[in-house]
Amino acid sequence: MKQRLTVGQAVVRFLANQWTERDGVEQRAVAGFLGILGHGNVAGIGQALLQAQRTGAPDMPFRLARNEQAMVHTAVGYTRMRNRLSTMACTASIGPGSTNMLTGAALATVNRLPVLLLPSDVFASRASSPVLQELEDPRSGDVSVNDAFRPLSRFFDRIWRPEQLPHALLSAMRVLTDPVETGAVTLCLPQDLQTEAYEYPDELFAKRVWHVPRQVPDPLAVERAAAVIRGAQRPLIIAGGGVIYSEASAALDRFARETGIPVADTQAGKGALNWDHPNAVGGIGATGTPVANRLARTADVVIGVGTRYSDFTTASRTAFQRPDVRFVNLNVTGFDAGKLSALPLVGDARAGLNALLPALHGRRFTGDVRDEMAAWRATVDHAYRGRGTPGDLPTQAEVIGVVNEACGARDVVVQAAGSLPGDLQRLWRARDPKQYHVEYGYSCMGFEIAGALGIKLAEPGREVFALVGDGSYLMMAQEIVTAVAEGVKLIVIIVENHGYASIGGLSEQVGSQRFGTEYRYRNQRSGDYDGPRLPVDLAANAESLGASVIRCRGIADLVEGIKAAREADRLTVLHIETDPAPSAPESESWWEVPVAEVATLHSTRDARAEYLAGKRDQRHHLRPGGV
Repeated sequence: MKQRLTVGQAVVRFLANQWTERDGVEQRAVAGFLGILGHGNVAGIGQALLQAQRTGAPDMPFRLARNEQAMVHTAVGYTRMRNRLSTMACTASIGPGSTNMLTGAALATVNRLPVLLLPSDVFASRASSPVLQELEDPRSGDVSVNDAFRPLSRFFDRIWRPEQLPHALLSAMRVLTDPVETGAVTLCLPQDLQTEAYEYPDELFAKRVWHVPRQVPDPLAVERAAAVIRGAQRPLIIAGGGVIYSEASAALDRFARETGIPVADTQAGKGALNWDHPNAVGGIGATGTPVANRLARTADVVIGVGTRYSDFTTASRTAFQRPDVRFVNLNVTGFDAGKLSALPLVGDARAGLNALLPALHGRRFTGDVRDEMAAWRATVDHAYRGRGTPGDLPTQAEVIGVVNEACGARDVVVQAAGSLPGDLQRLWRARDPKQYHVEYGYSCMGFEIAGALGIKLAEPGREVFALVGDGSYLMMAQEIVTAVAEGVKLIVIIVENHGYASIGGLSEQVGSQRFGTEYRYRNQRSGDYDGPRLPVDLAANAESLGASVIRCRGIADLVEGIKAAREADRLTVLHIETDPAPSAPESESWWEVPVAEVATLHSTRDARAEYLAGKRDQRHHLRPGGV
């Protein structure tokens, strides 16, 4: 039997019948659509979604977004909370509507998170070319702006004819449900094609379950890795996002307790172990804790579990200083498992840890970091309490402390870019694998509110706090409107320090004297932005978007404001001004940002000397992991 459907209707019907299964639990592979309808998709995908909504067949919820980049961030927040087993589809109009999704596509692929992008495209028939918003390429007739998605996508296709659709849809689902290959998946849909009808076989729309296996590492590889670890004297585990996505926290807890090996975490892996676990030493690398970084410098075997070893994690390859250090990497992808010349263990994090532990034959390591961790926790307590001087603006660390103490174990904090991620990785005390959601793979300003919306849609029973700097807020606050329209409760905290605090500090580090990093009037005499502060009222802006707003004039107001926001039944924005100068305790680490080799500015020349001193500690890590 066959069904005569438009391409748009077939896409919606197919996606509604896709499921994933892991450990015997099934869930929708594509839980719904996010979109902005316009020239390019309103008559195709848009009509199909309306028809589905009115008839209930198929069940495919649609949510109207306000910004195309933001809706991809929402899908990313959703799928991360669902451990990459469920995601959302994003539909956009032709031209700028679709290219607005490019940043979101890059973010998803960098973070190894599945999202399905359905950008509208030019006419397949070319009957009226060039159509509105078409970019003509005089060298080729089959190129459109959507080809920019190719390097950002783990799978890309453009469907020119209706009969090509089944193969494209099945290929898309294969990648979306494969933890090795996953990332952004892009299917370009020419706008006339979306409305064309075709007789599709019933089998295409039958319930299809995509089984997500737990790949067990090769037994010989497990034995080789175990031999390296058994011979270590000062091993260190680095827990990445793969621990959380594979739901391996319990396996890591057992592994750490039985071996005694300390565990540091990356931004994506924070929360893999609770902050007060006896083996937990906090974040690693450029924004990590001094304790973890001291252990890294003297480690002779580093066991990476589910980490891709970004430059922040490795402190730009200065974190691991022993000449004889070896790496054992457990990762579901061979690409990441082989980094740093490691001995690779290719497999699921939970399955790999469970296979590796008995192969260690009871080997236990006795390094004790309790005194160091107690000293560090006292440092965090001091940072959370602040300076205590009446009338002073609170520090960013104080704000984090208030939010941390207000959060229940199942509440979620969301952040993405600027100075907040560094302070959060050092200071935040996570009590649940899903409590800490900091997008630091692409470090995209503006992710916070949109990502928080996706998290809340994925886990409605959790309270979700979006911590947003004023720079990020000005980049993308529109999804406040989406959350209000959908009746989704979020708690948004705007931390205003009148500029780009992170880049301001980095500017000083490279000798550029905070040039262009503060929100001030331009001085017409000097040409610099060193005039009075701009009279921007972000609280009033949030209120105009439909949010309830609480203006906090200090830490006491913030404490009471959070209590009120928790009791509220709608989105609430809390606005607080902070002192941009004080920073959180140092990580005792380094991050490579190049400094001008020649300069007339003394500040730049001094910074260049410090930069070269830092580079002297870089290591290539070329020694084979099994030697």
